[in-house]
Amino acid sequence: MIGILLAAGFSRRFGNTDKLLQKLDDGRPIALAAAENLIKAIPLTIAVLRPENVELAGLLEHAGLKIVFCDPQQTEMADSLSSAIRYSSRFSESSTGFIIALADMPYISQQTISAVAHELGAGAAIVAPTCKGQRGHPVGFSAKFRSALEQLTGDEGARAILKRHAHEIQLLECGDAGILADIDTPADLIAKPCT
Repeated sequence: MIGILLAAGFSRRFGNTDKLLQKLDDGRPIALAAAENLIKAIPLTIAVLRPENVELAGLLEHAGLKIVFCDPQQTEMADSLSSAIRYSSRFSESSTGFIIALADMPYISQQTISAVAHELGAGAAIVAPTCKGQRGHPVGFSAKFRSALEQLTGDEGARAILKRHAHEIQLLECGDAGILADIDTPADLIAKPCT
């Protein structure tokens, strides 16, 4: 199993500062908190970033993540995801699947990520956590979706695969409000998810 942390977005709604480097109440940058939760559950985790984001790359590499930079001409979410999936092919752990997480979602618990990985390991094709009936992140894909993930394009990420294979999605109720809480604006830093 491989964790994929998507950290190559432009954060346009956040203003001129890099939102992924903004600090949470505990002093950790947003992306570092998300990365630490992911790597505790999935020891081999790859972060995909834009080439100019050297500071974030250093933080995540120091935390133990493998770093891959997406092509500067490829700026959509699917481009960064497909880059990470292609890079993952060099690791045998990719033969069981992928847990895809977003770097602007620092409140997802390690237990939730581990539960998604467990269900994939038990044979599920796609696993998506839910909280109070709402589907969230991270989403797990079995290795049978490698080729489809590698070929993604556009800004929808893996949504097209989820739509095409809706009948194969196993929903996992976890009670973790963090699966729904992304940080898109400065106001989101103040509003923590309710459990």
